[in-house]
Amino acid sequence: MAVQRRLSEFPLLTGRSAMTENPAIAVVIPSYRVTRHILEVLAAIGPEVARIYVVDDKCPDGSGQFVRERCRDPRVVVVEHPENQGVGGAVMSGYRAALADGAVVIVKVDGDGQMNPALIPNFVGPILAGEADYTKGNRFFDLEAVRNMPSLRLFGNAVLSLLTKLSSGYWNVFDPTNGYTAIHRDVARHLPFHKISQRYFFETDMLFRLNTMHAVVVDVPMDAVYGEEVSNLKISKIVTEFIVKHAVNFCKRVFYNYYLRDMSLASLELPLGMALVLIGGGYGIMHWVMSARIGLATPAGTVMLAALPILMGTQLILAFLAYDIASLPRRPIHKKTWYASRNV
Repeated sequence: MAVQRRLSEFPLLTGRSAMTENPAIAVVIPSYRVTRHILEVLAAIGPEVARIYVVDDKCPDGSGQFVRERCRDPRVVVVEHPENQGVGGAVMSGYRAALADGAVVIVKVDGDGQMNPALIPNFVGPILAGEADYTKGNRFFDLEAVRNMPSLRLFGNAVLSLLTKLSSGYWNVFDPTNGYTAIHRDVARHLPFHKISQRYFFETDMLFRLNTMHAVVVDVPMDAVYGEEVSNLKISKIVTEFIVKHAVNFCKRVFYNYYLRDMSLASLELPLGMALVLIGGGYGIMHWVMSARIGLATPAGTVMLAALPILMGTQLILAFLAYDIASLPRRPIHKKTWYASRNV
């Protein structure tokens, strides 16, 4: 295809022309109430992209038909859902279509205009270079630009990032809810599509699934853009759901990585540390209640018996976290394709 042959002409990738001679790059755009911006997003996607999949997730505005009638780009393919599946379900449908058509790298871009399509080469580059399996946007690299971000969103993102680090194991990434992503086909085809969260937990759940595969994830700097678009996300409705899902994913990840697939000193540090904290805390609370009932001060020896296991348990938990942070996946798992091997 002529579009594919022109990738080596793209300015940001000319240094790797031999490696990127004919990679099939696809873009997936989940479409739900974005008819005001979708045509502008499609028009901004450069010639380095071979195919664009607009996934109409049972959009009440009929975005699929809207694109068919008004977009003349031959690269655009409209995929329609008979029922709404959420952003995760829409992206998975786009992944399936792109994989079936032979895409090498699949980029996910939102249709609301918040993501600049000109950055697509920045997301694709590390994957084609064999440096990453999955790339995602990070709006927090430029501290000056962060000042333009709403305070509530800034605080919420910081909290979600901490929870995501714990549940996913990717301590080196930030801005977990950022949906500007790219993935290599050899990684995407091994994802359990039917298990990945279909709603707003999708991006975070993707990181958890990637960690269980030991995939390398890299952040890509990007600017935060906020226009007239209206988010469908209601924070009050998903806080409890997110906390529960983070806790479940953390337990699953620890079990998979530290007991099922491998065992190390960290496999002992976490349960022993938690047990000591619980024993010390329980013992201390029990004696504090007893002392309060009889009106006497708790003996110093009893306080030390409660404090010592808590301190030791905390140290063991911190040691586990240090091991976990140092265990980040560092070698990409996707196979070197012919265009990559030619540059070695």
